[in-house]
Amino acid sequence: MRRDLPYALSGLALGVLLLGDAALAPDAATVRVVDVALVLVMAAALAVCRRYPVVALGVVTATMLAVHVRVHPGVSAAFPVLGVVYLAAWRGHRSAAMLASLVFLGGFLTRDISVAPAGRPGQQIAERTALLLGWFVAANVAGLVARQHRAYLEQVEQRAIEAERTREEMALRRAGEERLRIARDLHDSLTHNISVIKVQTGIAVHLARKHGEEPSATLLAIQEASSAAMRELRATLDVLRAPSDEDPVGLARVGELAQRTRAAGVPVQVTVTGQPRDLPAEVDQAGYRVVQEALTNVARHAGPATAQIHVEYAPAQLTVSVTDDGQASPARPVTPGVGLRGMRERVAGLDGKLQAVARDGGGFVVRATFPLGGAGTTGRSREVPSAQPATDRG
Repeated sequence: MRRDLPYALSGLALGVLLLGDAALAPDAATVRVVDVALVLVMAAALAVCRRYPVVALGVVTATMLAVHVRVHPGVSAAFPVLGVVYLAAWRGHRSAAMLASLVFLGGFLTRDISVAPAGRPGQQIAERTALLLGWFVAANVAGLVARQHRAYLEQVEQRAIEAERTREEMALRRAGEERLRIARDLHDSLTHNISVIKVQTGIAVHLARKHGEEPSATLLAIQEASSAAMRELRATLDVLRAPSDEDPVGLARVGELAQRTRAAGVPVQVTVTGQPRDLPAEVDQAGYRVVQEALTNVARHAGPATAQIHVEYAPAQLTVSVTDDGQASPARPVTPGVGLRGMRERVAGLDGKLQAVARDGGGFVVRATFPLGGAGTTGRSREVPSAQPATDRG
């Protein structure tokens, strides 16, 4: 209704102008109730011309012709018709606009000729008709030009969107090609060397045990480290070789992380508060990666410790935290490594906040907060069901 208000006010203003002109014109007839009703119908048609341009065009043309025949207020009767003709041409109804122009001009000229006094020169009628003809031609042309301009702007906007989409596709394709190149380089260099180390240490351990000797702790550590490095490198290569950036991991698989961490010797409890809901894919993946990296740090650096995972769904944000009671303390500052820096960059890229500090009572806490759009609901706290214990470490 607010969008129709300017048209309604324009109709009332034109109606007042028309009635005022009829009252002042020396050759105009007396304005009667029927004439006022016709003006009000014209104003009502103008009020809805945005939604029904063809209907409004027909009503305005008919009412203004009737007012001109009954009252003869002059050229002011053409003003509402000119406005609706322009609107109809702008909205693409060219035939209706031209037909209404011809009907109004024909009726206007016929009435002027039929009531013209014998001594009135025909030049005045011809001049006024020519003036109205120019106005109606200008209204039709202006409507067509405005429509063409709008179509041109829409086409330019569509081309810009298409160009942006093409640039994004090219960037994604180049990123995929770069990932494949990195994967090939890693496979050709690191994978071969680490495989040689793993095979050699395995042979050394086998020979030592074959001769009844216990392999040294250093040799066993090298064997374990090379095996872990191979697993991580294979996982990295799988990610690099993936055809897209879609990653199936998310907070729904936090229970699997907890089970793998338990299998590594670290007791873990998972708690979810609020009502779980669908999250943006990047937020879901980032939350999972934060929990994964935090649990990895607990297993590597916390010593004998237990861990607590807390996922909190709020209406406007998601909070993921991992707390442990390990060896960290505020007295011994923690130097951020690659994992913490990666977590911080991932969270900051989603306009979130990451807190990774030692607790006063001992232990460490990693808390990531992600802003969410839209409303949500809260629910009760629940324990995430555990999967079967896994053999590999998280």
